[in-house]
Amino acid sequence: MSEANRHAVVERRTRETEVRVALTLDGSGQYQVETGIAFFDHMLESFAKHGLFDLELRAKGDLQVDLHHTVEDVGITLGQALRQARGDAAGIRRYGAQLLPMAEAKAEVALDISNRAFLVYDVPLENSRVGDFDVSLVGDFCYALAQNAGLDLHIKLHYGQSPHHAVEAVFKGLARALRQALERDPRQTGLPSVKGTL
Repeated sequence: MSEANRHAVVERRTRETEVRVALTLDGSGQYQVETGIAFFDHMLESFAKHGLFDLELRAKGDLQVDLHHTVEDVGITLGQALRQARGDAAGIRRYGAQLLPMAEAKAEVALDISNRAFLVYDVPLENSRVGDFDVSLVGDFCYALAQNAGLDLHIKLHYGQSPHHAVEAVFKGLARALRQALERDPRQTGLPSVKGTL
C-alpha cells in the first residue's frame, strides 16, 4: 500500500480461483478487468469508472462448476484491496450514500467505513438472470466485499423490472457511495471517530 496515491495490490489463490487486484483509490476511472464472466466484467468496469478508481483485476476460476466461487473471491480480494489502499483512513469522510436511477430501476446505497462489517441487501427481482449470470450472486459479492473492506453496507432496490438495470444501478451506486466516503475531507484531521480508531 502506498499512502501517497492510496494504492494496493492483493492476490488470492485457492484450489478454485486465482484473483489479482491492483487498485488505486485516487485514480481517474481507468480499468482492465477480466474474470471470464462478461456481465460481471461490465459491472466491475462501471464500478471503477463511477468510483474514479483505477482498477486492474484478473480472475481465473472454476466456471465450469459454477460462477459463485469466482464472484465471491473477487469480492473478497477487492474488499481486501480497498481496506489496504485506504491505509489508516485518516482524513476520510467515512460515510457515503447514493440514490441512483438506471432506466426504470432505482437503487439506494449507504455505507460507513467503520471496520464493523455488516450487509443489508434488499434487492428483490422477479427475473433472476442476465444471460447465464444469476443476479443473486451480486448479494454474495457485496457480502464478501463488505466483510473484507470493513463496510457497514446497506443496499436497497426501490423498484426495477430489468435485472440488468437493477444490478447496474447497485454497482454504480456502490461506486459513488464509496468514492464519497473515501474522499479526503480538508476539514477532517485524524480519524473520523470520537473513539480515535475505526
